[in-house]
Amino acid sequence: MPLTNLLNDLVEDLHNPGLLWQLLAVAASILLGWGLSRWLRARVEQQRAQTNVGRFGVESFVRVVGPLAIVSLLALSQAVLVRWQHVNLIKVALPIFGSLAVIRFTFYLLRRVFARQGQIGATMLTFEKLFQLLVWLAFALYITGMWDDIFYFLDHTVVPLGKYKVTIAAILQGIVSVAVTLMLALWAGAALEERLMHVDGMHSNLRVVLARMGRAVLILVAVLASLSMVGIDLTVLSVFGGALGVGLGLGLQKIASNYVSGFVILLDRSLTIGDTITVDKYSGQVTRINTRYTVLQGLDGVESIVPNEMLVSGAVQNSSLSNKNLALTAKVSVAYDTDLDLALRLLEEAAASIPRVMKEKPPSAMLQTFGADGLDLAVVFWIADPENGRGGVTSDVNRAIWKALKENKISVPFPQREMRIIGPLPGQSA
Repeated sequence: MPLTNLLNDLVEDLHNPGLLWQLLAVAASILLGWGLSRWLRARVEQQRAQTNVGRFGVESFVRVVGPLAIVSLLALSQAVLVRWQHVNLIKVALPIFGSLAVIRFTFYLLRRVFARQGQIGATMLTFEKLFQLLVWLAFALYITGMWDDIFYFLDHTVVPLGKYKVTIAAILQGIVSVAVTLMLALWAGAALEERLMHVDGMHSNLRVVLARMGRAVLILVAVLASLSMVGIDLTVLSVFGGALGVGLGLGLQKIASNYVSGFVILLDRSLTIGDTITVDKYSGQVTRINTRYTVLQGLDGVESIVPNEMLVSGAVQNSSLSNKNLALTAKVSVAYDTDLDLALRLLEEAAASIPRVMKEKPPSAMLQTFGADGLDLAVVFWIADPENGRGGVTSDVNRAIWKALKENKISVPFPQREMRIIGPLPGQSA
């Protein structure tokens, strides 16, 4: 058995003076790899403290550097020492730290792709535990020598797929190659997006377009490369392309229209993240612009998912397209015996006393109509932050107006009606 042979070789090395060199090589590799990882982590912490910026991706990769450095140093030690002595101890240490490097590098890719904000869900934790178990199981099979027997069985077990016959080993190799290339493509896309989002000289919409187009190209290249690695003829994709075209023409028109509309919105810059818009019966602040839909967050916290086609084909009110200045109106009625000039001045002063009201565009009060119960006045004021809501500042202005009118003893009339009965009441004698 290979495990028995390995144990015999290790026992034999115990009587060999060269074992000391193997121990020194393993210990030095572990200490150097561990020290490099600690040094890099300290540098990352120092830079984050200076810039006050989170570096989740760098911190995750630091945990990968240690095992990778140890594996590299062990491989170098094996290549040097094998010329003069046995290296059985290093042969055991290499797959151990190699498995640890594979596990940590896979965790790094997964978290960079699916948990870029640092929030790791229960599903990902479960998958990581299963993957870790599979890697250590593969290591155990390799150490015990059962790996070759299992691979021989998989390589000679044929599964019929239509008119073709494929071995289980080929199917598993295809799945692994596709998964690996896709993960690398998604990781490269995430890195490209993160890089583009920090380019201050480029418009935010253009950065989003380039990031998503780059990710789509990387995924396409990864799929084509993985299919070629498996041995699938790429000409068969022409059939799939024809079927996809028919599907788009028949049942996927809306989906395709939404995707195209998403790129149109991003390219023509009619909407950007942070704009306050109203479309149809939905209004709120744009928090995300995806290729299929746009997310609006209302002042009550409710998020509306609006298809991009509505934003392209319909009318959209954008409160912050060219500037964020927004005019609001507060209305009040006063009695007919009120000093009108004083009332108008009080309205303007009350609106100007609110911090959110713009001082560059002072409030303007006016007489609107001669109402049935009093003089209808209105004051127009401007705000520069409509994304913070309109109801709060309008309420503040109305309260300031009410306080000013009360202090100056200006009455706010309420509807009064007189009822006049002509003739005697029913049942009353003349």
